[in-house]
Amino acid sequence: MGDDIDGWPNIHDDILKEIAEHLYSYDDFIQLGLVCKQWSLKLPEISSDILWLLVPEESSSTHIYEDEEIYHLMQLPIADEVPLDIQSLDEDEIHHLKLPEMQNKLIRGSFGGWLIVLDIYQGSMYMLNAFTKVHLDLPPISTFPDIIYYNPNNYGFEYTIRDLDFDDMNDYRGSSSFINSIYVWKVIINSCPSNDNEDFLAVAIYGLRCTLAFYKPNNKRWSDLSTRKPWFHDVIFFGEKIYAVEECGQLYEFDINTKSGPVGGIHEAKPPSDAAVGPYYRLKYYLVGCANGSLLMLARYFLSGSCCTYKFNIYELKKNAKEWSRLDSLENYVLMIGFNSSVQMLPASIQTKGNQIYFTDNLIEWKSPDYAECQDIGIFDLDDGSCQRLLSDVKFMCPPVWCYSSSFL
Repeated sequence: MGDDIDGWPNIHDDILKEIAEHLYSYDDFIQLGLVCKQWSLKLPEISSDILWLLVPEESSSTHIYEDEEIYHLMQLPIADEVPLDIQSLDEDEIHHLKLPEMQNKLIRGSFGGWLIVLDIYQGSMYMLNAFTKVHLDLPPISTFPDIIYYNPNNYGFEYTIRDLDFDDMNDYRGSSSFINSIYVWKVIINSCPSNDNEDFLAVAIYGLRCTLAFYKPNNKRWSDLSTRKPWFHDVIFFGEKIYAVEECGQLYEFDINTKSGPVGGIHEAKPPSDAAVGPYYRLKYYLVGCANGSLLMLARYFLSGSCCTYKFNIYELKKNAKEWSRLDSLENYVLMIGFNSSVQMLPASIQTKGNQIYFTDNLIEWKSPDYAECQDIGIFDLDDGSCQRLLSDVKFMCPPVWCYSSSFL
C-alpha cells in the first residue's frame, strides 16, 4: 500500500494529462495541481497572466444551464483565425470559471484580474478577483451623490434622484429594479485593491446623465467629481491623473495627488475637429494611455439604428501637447476597450499581431429591450479596415469583458 501511495507523485505524464483534459473548471484544474508539487510542475499552465475573455454561459431557450454561476475563460483567437464561437474552440482554449453568487449580477469594470460587480436586486457593489475569489466591498448605489433618498420598503419607488445640474427640476422617483440595472455605466480602479492600500481610488461613470464620482478607502459614500455634468463616455487613470472624455469629444483632466480627492476640469485641448457624427453614424469615445506618455482618443462609429461597430478613428495627444492629431496606425500595439479599463498592449503578450483594436460591448445606454442580449464583440484591423466579429451567434444577459493581469499594465 505504501508503495502505491508513494507512486502517485510519479504518475506518468500522459495519464496526468488525460485526467486534466477531463476537467473543464478552472477551479478544479487548480485543485488538481495542489495535490502535490510533482503534479503542479507537470500540468500545463492556465495562467492569469495572459489575456482572457470572460464570457457568461450562453443564455437561450435551447441552451439552459442549471448552474448560472459558470463563466467561460476564453483565450483570444490568433490573428486571421476563422470567426470565433464557443463550439469551435479547442478544449485547450476554453476553461470554465465558477464565480460565487453571480446570479442577477452585472460586471461593470475589469482591471488586473479584478471585476467590479453590481447586484441588480440589492444595489450593492463589490470587487471580485476572478482567480482567487477575494471579495472587497464598494459603497452601494444608494450612496451616489444625486441619490437623495433610498427606502427599500417603498416598493416601486425605492429611489429618489435629483438632477444636480438643474435645481428647478422635479426629483425623479424610480424602482430599484430599474435604477440598479442602468445606473452605473462603468467603474475603473487605479490599482489592485487591498485592505491596507491608502492610495487606492475608484472612479465611476454613473447616473441619468453619465457623470463622475470617486471613492477612497474608508469612505462610506461616493463623492462627486466633475464640476459640470456632461455625458461622459470613458474614464481612465494615466500618469498620476484621471482623464475623462464626454459626448462631444472634450477631454477632462483631474489631479489625484490631493488629500481631499481628485481636482480638475476641462483640458485645454479642444475636441478633434473631424470627429463629428454624420447623418448615418453615431459614435462612442474611449481613452487609452500609451507607454510613450501620449494619450489616445478612440472614436468608435456605429451605423445609425444599429449597435454594430462600423469603424474607428484614432487621435493622439502627445505629452504636453495642446492639440489632437489624427493617428492612422498603432504600429506594434493592440488596444483593448469595453467595460474593462481601456489599455494598450504589445501583441507578443497575447499571441496576435499589432495594429488592432479588440472591443467588447458596453453600449447599455443604446440598447432597447429587444436587442439587450445582442453583443457587439470583435477585432478591428487598422491595416485594412476590416472588422472580425466574435461570438456573433451567442446571446448574453451580461456582456463579456476582457480580463487581464496587472502585469500587462
